[in-house]
Amino acid sequence: MTSVAPGAPPAVSVDYGPAPSARVGLAQLASRMVTLCWVELRKLRHDRTELYTRAIQPALWLIIFGETFNRIHAIRTPNGISYLAYLAPGILAQSALFVSIFYGIQIIWERDAGVLAKLMVTPTPRSALITGKAFAAGVRSIVQAAAVVVLSAILGVALTHNPLKLLATAVVVVLGSAFFSCLSMSIAGLALSRDRLMGIGQAITMPLFFSSNALYPTALMPGWLQAISKVNPLSYEVDALRGLLVGVPTNLALDVAVLVGAAVAGVIVSSALLPRLAK
Repeated sequence: MTSVAPGAPPAVSVDYGPAPSARVGLAQLASRMVTLCWVELRKLRHDRTELYTRAIQPALWLIIFGETFNRIHAIRTPNGISYLAYLAPGILAQSALFVSIFYGIQIIWERDAGVLAKLMVTPTPRSALITGKAFAAGVRSIVQAAAVVVLSAILGVALTHNPLKLLATAVVVVLGSAFFSCLSMSIAGLALSRDRLMGIGQAITMPLFFSSNALYPTALMPGWLQAISKVNPLSYEVDALRGLLVGVPTNLALDVAVLVGAAVAGVIVSSALLPRLAK
């Protein structure tokens, strides 16, 4: 039995209100992902050399490879468009791929510097950490994509000026880059070292590029390569970009659905492997 001291105020029940809703939790999760993405992008302010040097390779593809094959008419393109116009979206996707596929090196560096261990003990979910980094890679890729679009215009390629289609192009680039950066971070969780990741990344980059429809139509490929192209997410990214930028008939809904599914799967796998990398 509990006695109450004389003169003590009566007990007051405190109402803390309803429990936080799922909507608030999702808002906090989204806020953390945006914050992590912003932190990643601020690193570009200190060193922008990577963006400039990575713009050299797509420029060489367009100026040398594209102009040469455009003159010899060696590859038949749909709807009678020039080969340079057909190639430009493929090189745009390639540029985003090269930015993203080595993104896992950064997370290994963060592990070695002790940054990853500090992030892992925060209440931020692993999926938010991965998603923030993945979409930061996507925004980096948009900068590269803008450089390819400008260079294509200088070379006389007639790309769309529709702002809605350009916005959709940015979304497609971000989705594709998110998947490939998650693929890189998943490889980092398995390789555990920068040297191994570099080797694996170099080994899969060219096969991903050449087994897609970035350089030539799928119909020109042998049967076994067509089968590989159908399961290559880069093919769907290139297909969507061609439909948006050049006007080639595509199944945009299917392309975007595949990219969204691939990005979600990439976040799940790399989130599961993150603790192994942080050990």
